[in-house]
Amino acid sequence: MEERKEVTPNRAYGSIEELNRDLIACSLCPRLARYRVEVAGSNPRYRGERYWSRPVPGYGPADARIVVVGLAPAPHGGNRTGRVFTGDYTATNLMKALHQVGLASKPYSRSRDDGLELCGTYLTAALKCAPPDNRPLASELRNCFRYILEEIALLRNARVYIALGRVAWDTLIKVFRQMLGTDIPSRSFSHGKVLEISLGGGGEKRYLIASYHPSPRNMWTGTLTHEMLVSVFRKAIELAGFTPRCFSGASGSGRGDP
Repeated sequence: MEERKEVTPNRAYGSIEELNRDLIACSLCPRLARYRVEVAGSNPRYRGERYWSRPVPGYGPADARIVVVGLAPAPHGGNRTGRVFTGDYTATNLMKALHQVGLASKPYSRSRDDGLELCGTYLTAALKCAPPDNRPLASELRNCFRYILEEIALLRNARVYIALGRVAWDTLIKVFRQMLGTDIPSRSFSHGKVLEISLGGGGEKRYLIASYHPSPRNMWTGTLTHEMLVSVFRKAIELAGFTPRCFSGASGSGRGDP
């Protein structure tokens, strides 16, 4: 039986940039290391385009008060562009909502040089490499846990964490269990659920919010609507205790294309 070792932040990293240097060079998961390279160019739309084909780091200001965690980069999204939630329809669905509430400068995320800026918000994923069929193995999630754990520890100003999907929800609960050294009772995933976590005896709190993932399937079937996603971000802004004022005219229609 495989031995399962708990991972705690080693706090050897002084910044997100230092962490990302190790992250981008990671090859702990042979299946993912092969797939992220082999999938490049398999979509005719992007044939001939040079893919990133490495682990994909998070994106956003290091002093963010809101952290959004997804499952993993998409094969032809983050794995192609090198930026999480960039270059596919999921990215557009997410950015439309972030833009409407003032957390993103544009209603789309197309490439690393598209000028997109985030306001008080950091985007990342539980798994840093694109998995085949969007289905990571449990061992791959365990290998990658060290990175999301370090990442959350470095985002010291964060107050609210949004989990896009069940895997992200379970990952965040595990992160806080290990960071706090205490047992946080398991909570089933349901859209809109808010979990309040108390830090020590000082009365300081953190909040976890569950949301359905803004995948094309969820949006097309109505499992998640644009209005539902906007409501999640409005709640996050309220709990984080700040007013997004980074961009002028950021609360428009939120229309954009991938």
